[in-house]
Amino acid sequence: MKNFSTKALVAICALGVSFSSFAGNKDRSGQAGAPEMVINPWARTTGLFGMNTACVGGLEAMKLNIAGLAQDTSMEVGVSHGVYLTGTSISINDIGITQKLGEVGVLGLNIYSMSFGDIPTTDYFNPEGYGTYHPQFLNIELGFAKQFSTHINAGVSATYVSEQINNISAIGLAFDGGIQYTTGKRDNFHFGIALRNIGTNMRFSGSGFAISADQPQSSPNFAVTVDYPSDKFEMPTNLNIGASYDIFLDENHLSSKASVPQHRLSVIANFTSNSFNNDYIGGGLEYGYKGLFMLRCAYRYENGIGDPATTTTMYTGLAFGATVQTRFGNKKSSMLALDYSYRPTDRPANGVHMISLRYNR
Repeated sequence: MKNFSTKALVAICALGVSFSSFAGNKDRSGQAGAPEMVINPWARTTGLFGMNTACVGGLEAMKLNIAGLAQDTSMEVGVSHGVYLTGTSISINDIGITQKLGEVGVLGLNIYSMSFGDIPTTDYFNPEGYGTYHPQFLNIELGFAKQFSTHINAGVSATYVSEQINNISAIGLAFDGGIQYTTGKRDNFHFGIALRNIGTNMRFSGSGFAISADQPQSSPNFAVTVDYPSDKFEMPTNLNIGASYDIFLDENHLSSKASVPQHRLSVIANFTSNSFNNDYIGGGLEYGYKGLFMLRCAYRYENGIGDPATTTTMYTGLAFGATVQTRFGNKKSSMLALDYSYRPTDRPANGVHMISLRYNR
C-alpha cells in the first residue's frame, strides 16, 4: 500500500507538470463554457479564495480537492447560499452529504444550483419584452476518497453538468482527481494537488436555435424552419498545487507533550494553472482557537489584476472569512459550524457573499 501511495503521488505530480506546460494559453481565454464549475459555493473555502488545496477537508473538498474528502468524520451534511454580485439577482445554492464507509473510504454527494433570476424575453418585434425566462445551471457531483496511509489521501469524482436557458440546453460530464500528503511533528505540513474539470465537450441545442422564415414569392406561401446549431465548448479545466504549514502559537507553553495546542496559525500558498484563463498564484492566513473559532484572509494574484485596462477578472484579489462552530451531544463528538466569506469586486463593486451551515459527527 505504501508503494502504491508513492507511485500515485509521483504520477499526479508528473501529470501536473505536463498539464502546466500548455495551461494558461492567452489565445484560448474566454473559450471555455460551464463557468459555474469554477465557482466554489462553500464559505470556508472561499474565505481563503480557494488557496487551501493542500489542507481542505470534508464536504468542502468536493469543490476544490476531492482527496480532502477522506479527512471527513463518520458523516457530514452541509448547505450553502451565495449572493453573487449583490443586486444582480444571481444566487448560488448548494447542498451536500458525506458518509464514511468504514475502512473502504468516504463517499460524498454534492448538488449545486445557480440561478439568474427573471430575465426579460425580447425579440425583433418586441424590444420591450413580452415575458421572462429563468436560466438555471445544475451540477450533481459524486465523489469518493480514501486514506491510503497515515500521510496520504487520494480521491476521484464525477460531475453531471446541466445548463438550461429558456428553450435551449446543454449537458456534459466532468471528472476530478486529487491527492494530499501530510507530514511533520504534529502533522502540520500539508501538500496537495488537484486536477479538476476534465470532461466531455458540451453543445447547446433545442428549439431556440430554430428560425422560421416565410417564402412570400412561392405559390402557395409556406414557411421554412432553419436550425442553426451552436459550436461545441470545453470544460474550464484547471490544476491546483498547494502547500500549507500549521504554526501552533502556544506549543512552547504546553504543560505536557500530551497537551493539545489551542492557538493555530496556518500559512497557505497555492498555484492554479488554468487552461482557458490567466493562471493564479496566492496565499492566505487562517487563525484558529480551540477548533471552535477561525478567522481567515487571502490574496489571489493574476496577470493584469488591479489595472482596469488589462484585468480580466471582476475580483480585487482579496478574500475574508470567519467560522464559528460548537460541539454538542453526550460525547461532544458532533459539531455544528457556521461559515461566512466575502470577496470584494471592482467591476461592478458589489462583492460576493457566501454563507454555509455544516453539521458533522
